[in-house]
Parts: sequence; C-alpha cells; structure tokens
Amino acid sequence: MQRKIIYIIIAVTSFVLYGVSPLYAQIPADGGLSNRYIRVAEIGQLTDSVSVWGDVASAGRYIIPEGTNLPELISYSFGYTQLRGRESDINWAKTQIEVKVSRYQEHRSQVDVALFRYRYQDPEPVEMFEFDLQNNDIVTLQVRRKPSFGDYVGVVAPVLSVLATSILLLENLR
Repeated sequence: MQRKIIYIIIAVTSFVLYGVSPLYAQIPADGGLSNRYIRVAEIGQLTDSVSVWGDVASAGRYIIPEGTNLPELISYSFGYTQLRGRESDINWAKTQIEVKVSRYQEHRSQVDVALFRYRYQDPEPVEMFEFDLQNNDIVTLQVRRKPSFGDYVGVVAPVLSVLATSILLLENLR
C-alpha cells in the first residue's frame, strides 16, 4: 500500500514538472511590458506608428519618423534576440532571419504582406532599405534555425519519463 502511494506521488510530480512547464513559456519574459509605445521621432516631426513583434529585444508600438526603413526600425528595437531557450552558443551562420511586414488595405479589405528572408551572416537585402514603411504597418521578426540533437532530446525525454512512470504505476496498482 505504501508503495502505491509513492508511485502516485512520483506520477503527480512528473505531471507537474513536465506537464505544466509549457504554460510558463506563454508568459512574456518582461512581465508584459512588450505592449508599450516607444517614441523615436522628435516632437514636431511627421511620424508613422508601426508595431514590431517577434524575436526582437524590445517589441512594442514604435512612433518613428516618416521615411524610416526596415533596418533602422530593427535597430530601434535593439536588434534580433537570441533564440528562445537556454542556448548561449548559437551557430549564427546557420541561422535564418525572416522579416514580415503586414499592411491592411482598407479599400480592398485585404492584407498585403512583404516577406524578406536572409541568413544572419549575409547583409540585409537591398529591398529592405527601399521598402516604404507606412502608418499602422505590423513588422514581425523571426529567427529560425534547424533543430539540433539537444532539441530532440528535450522533447522526447520528458515524454518517455511520463510514459515510464505511468507504466510502473499501472504495474504496481494491479
């Protein structure tokens, strides 16, 4: 009987440790401060208001001078962040940057999307410098890389742990 209680405690602990942890990944690291206004333009300048989301160090709604290009906007948001997770030795040579600009066309009731992809090591595409940002554009940045062996282990190991604990629990309850 005492053994069954120990196995139940192990099963509940495994569920709490491995089953609930993805919920914490949904909470922003800055405590929700990413929904803020950042004024870059000087008072009196003609401005546009652009939202910046994704893998940048400082996401939010930016009030920028008219004529600002995409690389300048990315620098205002303090550039690309490292990939999510605990990695400190990322091979940036194999990393791809994706910049997406969404613009709602009210008269056509449709969203136009401009997409720029390049490797982190390469220079920004010329089109990014020539792209004309407009008021209410939404800029989304994503840093991508191919999964490594450690990524697969990080996914498979908790699943195997829960399965093994469940099997042991069921065997001992019989």
